[in-house]
Amino acid sequence: MSQRIDVRSLVPEAYEGFLAVERFLHASELPSSTLHLVKLRASQINGCAYCVHLHSGDMKKEGESDERIWGVAAWREATVFTPAERAALAVTEEATRLADRALVSDEVWDEAARHYTDKQLATLVVAIAMINSWNRILVTTRATPHA
Repeated sequence: MSQRIDVRSLVPEAYEGFLAVERFLHASELPSSTLHLVKLRASQINGCAYCVHLHSGDMKKEGESDERIWGVAAWREATVFTPAERAALAVTEEATRLADRALVSDEVWDEAARHYTDKQLATLVVAIAMINSWNRILVTTRATPHA
């Protein structure tokens, strides 16, 4: 499978906007480990091989264990995630699967609100929106991960 088009080179102005949001996310109060977990889980749900490869590699570089990286796919049963991380993963799943439920439940939101400040929750929402946008761009254009 070959890449259809290169969005970065064809519309660099739009791509730069995405990168600006990414810079904000990485400088935010949201824990880096949580940000990576969110990006990996949404990418798994969306079937974005490029992003799964990228974010699992980033997690490994930042010292995450193989058990935590592999456990993201089955996070509900895995015992290696904190309650806060589990809450962020639950919000990620519901927000990524809007077509299935058309909402993020109060139960899931309220659990996340027990672990994160309003500003962190707002950042989490932006992070989920961004990774879903990246996934849609990269899946649509058939971007392939670099070995």
